[in-house]
Amino acid sequence: MRWIRYTFEHQTHYGLLQGEHIQQVLGNPFDGYEKEGIVRSLKDVKIEVPVVPRTFYCAGLNYAEHVIETAKKQGIEPVLPTKADIGYRANNALIAHLENVVIPKDATEKIHYEGELVVVIGKKAKHLTHDNALSCVLGYTIGNDVSERTWQRSDRTFWRSKNTDTFKPMGPWIDTEFSPINATTTVKVNGVSSTVYPTNAMIFDVPTFLVEITRYLTLWPGDVMWMGTDGSSPNLVSGDVVDIEISGLGHLTNTFVKES
Repeated sequence: MRWIRYTFEHQTHYGLLQGEHIQQVLGNPFDGYEKEGIVRSLKDVKIEVPVVPRTFYCAGLNYAEHVIETAKKQGIEPVLPTKADIGYRANNALIAHLENVVIPKDATEKIHYEGELVVVIGKKAKHLTHDNALSCVLGYTIGNDVSERTWQRSDRTFWRSKNTDTFKPMGPWIDTEFSPINATTTVKVNGVSSTVYPTNAMIFDVPTFLVEITRYLTLWPGDVMWMGTDGSSPNLVSGDVVDIEISGLGHLTNTFVKES
């Protein structure tokens, strides 16, 4: 099942995506829903972010190659994390599939993509175990953790480097049947493959992160957990189109434009 959030004639709805058509529903995937007798074509609607999270969690350094390449650029020895580190991102940075990422006027040339698997929580959860952790998961979507690397080195809290308006594309839908086990993440810039990696090649898997979070914090329906990225990004410039595909899940595509 694929849940899509969309706007048609200035009203935003949830619907069930079936091929190129959307079955509109009354309600949402978190609180319950009823199918309505309205079907719309995907091409006739504006796709929105699939959920506006109550809390926006993110994994820190969760793929080995990404850790190694980052260390090389800094001229230091790579050190792999020994536990699941959890951070936060800001909702103001969220944009949808096909919306533009705006590069601020004073940003440096080091604007990078990070293609990520996103876990969407469907049920309230606390004190999960590794065996039951996935029971709270509604499904998965795709994220692009856009980063300004120069700012990232100077901003202790990453407040600009990670959370500038438009720096968090997410979508285009939530797939409730997707599994990351055999999936591949491919990032293309202007149609040319730039980064390819096994989606499931994480240092710590989804259940491990959910267990760690719920030792201390309650997960709520609509929360999201971004799972980190592998590889490295070229410097992106105005006009670049970044397409993130996770096989079996979909494509998240956004154009980068310089602030005017």
